[in-house]
Amino acid sequence: MRKIFLLISFILPFSAFAQEDLMELVSDSNEVFVRTATFKATRIINGHSVETVGKNNMDFIISHRFDRINRGFEEFFGLDAATNRLGLEYGINDRFMIGLGRSSFQKTFDYFAKYKLLRQTSGAVNTPVSVTLFGGYAIRTQKTTPQLSGSDRSSYTAQFLIARKFSEAFSLQLSPTLIHRNRADIFTDNKTVIATGIGGRMKLTKRTSLNGEYNYVLPNQIDDNYKNNLSFSFDLETGGHVFQLLFTNSFGMTERQFITETDGSWGSGDIHFGFNISRTFSFEKKNRLKP
Repeated sequence: MRKIFLLISFILPFSAFAQEDLMELVSDSNEVFVRTATFKATRIINGHSVETVGKNNMDFIISHRFDRINRGFEEFFGLDAATNRLGLEYGINDRFMIGLGRSSFQKTFDYFAKYKLLRQTSGAVNTPVSVTLFGGYAIRTQKTTPQLSGSDRSSYTAQFLIARKFSEAFSLQLSPTLIHRNRADIFTDNKTVIATGIGGRMKLTKRTSLNGEYNYVLPNQIDDNYKNNLSFSFDLETGGHVFQLLFTNSFGMTERQFITETDGSWGSGDIHFGFNISRTFSFEKKNRLKP
């Protein structure tokens, strides 16, 4: 009897340790890891990224595009003329956000919503990509001759944003896009245009990165004088700010403008220097300890 008691006393601790290790293994296998910061802002450069503003957070965005560098010294290489956009974006929850903006170019107002359908995860649930749905509306309010109706000034955009963060240093996004213009500026252009965008981010240091973006419009939809948008940027993150210094062949900053109506060519030196500044404000209530 004493031998049996000693044997049980010897085995029991190891059994408990084994059970504890098994529980930890099960716990680890059920854990889901969400990939975050695929991009550092809601924009790659001109176009939207898969990122959304967090719940009860608001982003204030200042975007600026100078005139073409090839204007020469007389126009101070484009710095004498510029267009800008002021935007506000608010997170309803961690997946759904809304936003609006006003551009001085063609005096355009834009409104949009984004919903993060899928988040890239690993572990118990393996989702290889993040997917965000984007829907936008823009209206140009600049006076024209002849005077156009509000409907003729309007355009609509739908995008399916698909991105993967391959590593801590590299992210890539595809952006299938459909744009409908109630009235095209050139009557031979399609009112509904199909395009696809590709964008990427290469992290340099903890707070800096290089971004690139290209939007390809499928053939035989718009006039040959229009070019595909190509942009590059250097990003710097400092606390709640993201500073982005960029070069692009697009002057406008709404989807209609930079995807379907870019008339600048990199080969001809029609390059605009510009910047985006994003500042995040949090309205999340912090829990306070009761005395």
